[in-house]
Amino acid sequence: MTFSPTELATCVTSGLLSFPVTYFDESGAFNEAGYRDHVARQGVSGAVALFAAGGTGEFFSLTADEYKRVVRAAAEEVPERMPLLAGVGYGTAMAVDMAKAAEAAGADGILVLPPYLVNSEQEGLRRHLEAVCRGVGIGVIAYNRDNAVYSAETLLAVAERCPNLIGVKDGVGTTEMLVNLRYRLEDRFIFIGGMPTAEVYASATPNAGISTYSSAIYNFAPEAALAFFEAWRAGEHSIVDEQMRRFFLPYLAIRNRRAGYAVSIVKAGVRIGGSQCGAVRTPLLDLTVQEERSLRQLMEQCGMPVG
Repeated sequence: MTFSPTELATCVTSGLLSFPVTYFDESGAFNEAGYRDHVARQGVSGAVALFAAGGTGEFFSLTADEYKRVVRAAAEEVPERMPLLAGVGYGTAMAVDMAKAAEAAGADGILVLPPYLVNSEQEGLRRHLEAVCRGVGIGVIAYNRDNAVYSAETLLAVAERCPNLIGVKDGVGTTEMLVNLRYRLEDRFIFIGGMPTAEVYASATPNAGISTYSSAIYNFAPEAALAFFEAWRAGEHSIVDEQMRRFFLPYLAIRNRRAGYAVSIVKAGVRIGGSQCGAVRTPLLDLTVQEERSLRQLMEQCGMPVG
């Protein structure tokens, strides 16, 4: 099944979003067989869309060849009903090449990650985003994060020229910015929560127009991630509050011990659950033995899968 940009937007906002980790073997090479198994499991566990080679998937560490293999493997393993989106980044020319490669490999959409390193003016961001949109026929989502924070005016300017720009994922969390984007763009865009451990921000975001988010813990505890998401959407505050106190706050206490642990802790959770996803690639660092032991204890206490 192929998804038009409009169909993609409808599907993405209908439920929880999966951002799978990328599997590596003991030597650090891409473990395609393990990754395919993981994507297949993620695809049937209840999420409505899957984003390959995103931040949780360690996009920054993939070679050009690995990137194509990751996207192709994910496209071949996701259920037909589930759209696949792929992250792109670096400089504009590389981002466009990646977007074209992802489309050719079977992706239904593109998530435009921040350009490599540089800070730029809004006009530069506009040209960058527009180039990616014009390079493909599939839907595109801009990622507001770090050195790429788009203004409403910039997004509107690109949307006027590129109908396949369908939304924005927010990794900044500034309320004023989110409200401004919502009231300027809600008739045209979808809004996705994209802060690290997005569940922690979920309760504060619906009034800013965010109706779904990317769940990293879905990688190792899909049932718990879905239960929290459904409670959040239903306005069942007592369930949300209980899970926040029982799991998410202790989880954050482990995650925040070192920089980069937002990805490392997810991979640790996958390994604790019994799947050999491998270590993170440098410059990220894996959890220490003690920290991984603390995460295991937390997962056991919360009834999450432990291998």
